[in-house]
Amino acid sequence: MSALTPGEIIRTEIIWDNHSCMPLRADDDFLPQLERCLAIGQTAITLNIGFDITGFAENIRTIAHFRDFVARNPDKYLLLESAADVEEAKRSGRLAVGFDIEGGLALGGQLSMVRLFYDLGVRWILMAYNKNNDVGGGCMDEDVGLTDFGRDVLDEMYNVGMIPCCSHTGWKTAEQVLAHARGPVIFSHSNSYAVYPHSRNIPDELMVACARKGGVIGINGLGRFLGNDDNSTEAWFRHLDHAVSVVGPDHVGLALDFVWDKSEVEAFYKARPDLFPASKGFTKASSSIEPERLPELIGAMIDRGYSAEAIRAIVGGNHMRMAQNWR
Repeated sequence: MSALTPGEIIRTEIIWDNHSCMPLRADDDFLPQLERCLAIGQTAITLNIGFDITGFAENIRTIAHFRDFVARNPDKYLLLESAADVEEAKRSGRLAVGFDIEGGLALGGQLSMVRLFYDLGVRWILMAYNKNNDVGGGCMDEDVGLTDFGRDVLDEMYNVGMIPCCSHTGWKTAEQVLAHARGPVIFSHSNSYAVYPHSRNIPDELMVACARKGGVIGINGLGRFLGNDDNSTEAWFRHLDHAVSVVGPDHVGLALDFVWDKSEVEAFYKARPDLFPASKGFTKASSSIEPERLPELIGAMIDRGYSAEAIRAIVGGNHMRMAQNWR
């Protein structure tokens, strides 16, 4: 174990950050920011293309822009549509770029939209984003539970090969999703309520239910949810270590939720205080853990005695297992 180093892990293993927040603008040449992820040796990244504020047309423009950027830079990037794409990215030294959507409002109440977004490369969608919608309840609202339409959405996700996600979702709705689900469910970027009691974090019971379905809990790097806007590696490791103690290393992963443009997210806060209540700390952009700190996060696991096998699972292996459920 003494020979294990962050550099060796990054060199030999798949490193997958399963949620990152690029600016949601389709007319900026901002995507070269992904160079930072490529430079540290990251293998795969999942980018948000919209959430329950953005409309259908905006989501489509954004994902078109992202896909076009990847297609125009094949020497550095490739589209992430299968587990094989991640393996190819590792082999060729490129970054596999995939997509997610935060919230079921993107479907517009139309079930066939699930397949359309899947065909465009979206591999998971949140049930809700903080507030209730026509799929289910949000974590910062009076949770209405999973709706009849939400059950149909879940069934259709499994039909097409998409993974449902319960981050930002109310606990009641999440419980009902897990009860109804016939395959894995993820909490793509959720931290531990037992470590820091914020309504965006999740209790041990939901972690256990997620693991029983074969899913993965991605630990994010936002100080607001790590605790008191503390984005230190130690704060992040406390959440990771607690999740591992509850469900084991085979159900925990990376999803830093890094916000690349803080001014944009603060504009969203100001425009939609119902989604981002000041009482929950949404007055300014949270401190966060930048991609360049990945070696330090891996080092924290090594220093605490995590095995090479456990680290391999956490940094990318568990997300690869989820990708095996895609069609």
